[in-house]
Amino acid sequence: MKDMIVRLFRGWSGVAARAVAVIAVVLGVAAMFARLPVGAAEPANVIPPPAADAPAPSGDGLQAVVLAGGCFWGIQAVYQHVEGVHNAVSGYSGGSNANPTYEQVSSGRTGHAEAVEVTYDPRKVSLGKILQIFFSVAHDPTQLNRQGPDVGTQYRSAIFYSDDTQKKVAQAYIAQLGGVFRRPIVTRLDPLAKFYPAEAYHQDYALTHPHSPYIVYNDLPKVDNLERLFADIYRQKPVTVASVGGKS
Repeated sequence: MKDMIVRLFRGWSGVAARAVAVIAVVLGVAAMFARLPVGAAEPANVIPPPAADAPAPSGDGLQAVVLAGGCFWGIQAVYQHVEGVHNAVSGYSGGSNANPTYEQVSSGRTGHAEAVEVTYDPRKVSLGKILQIFFSVAHDPTQLNRQGPDVGTQYRSAIFYSDDTQKKVAQAYIAQLGGVFRRPIVTRLDPLAKFYPAEAYHQDYALTHPHSPYIVYNDLPKVDNLERLFADIYRQKPVTVASVGGKS
């Protein structure tokens, strides 16, 4: 569904053509609504925080973790509203091609996942809290190679760890959450080889397209759930890639 929306809006030019595209998208979304229950595609889950978190930093400095859990528009939107997050950049990770394009990743043949690089201040928000949000409101970790209406390995659930600390914290948390969900967690743990920022038109997408039917149905409920379940670290004014100046 998301891929269709992107192709329509990027492949047409002119007011009349865009109007036709909008009608097509609305009809497609209406058909999707007819097959899905009312509410967010992935409902939030109330889960405990990690029993074991990353140690407190000894000095200044930012840290980053790369997370994949379906369409990167929604994952990015969630973390842009988290206090302590310095930047959240949509991109691609886990595949074989260097500098992949959206079209290549969407084919499902490059091995990449749509992912978000979350850069954060560990003195304000811990890795454990980042992961609690990931498993609770950002996506459904029990859906294999899909999230909501988006299907394919490029929409898989994965944590791309950059060091042993991230790996150990994530492993322990997944084990801790065993039995909390109705279905097994299918989130992969993979070493981070490379993160490629996505095209500019994908950055801050949910913030710049708040009335898009896809965003309204699939992604805005995630942000609402973040505010409801994590009110202590919810930030009303989001951090944006545009304001930070791109990849941190």
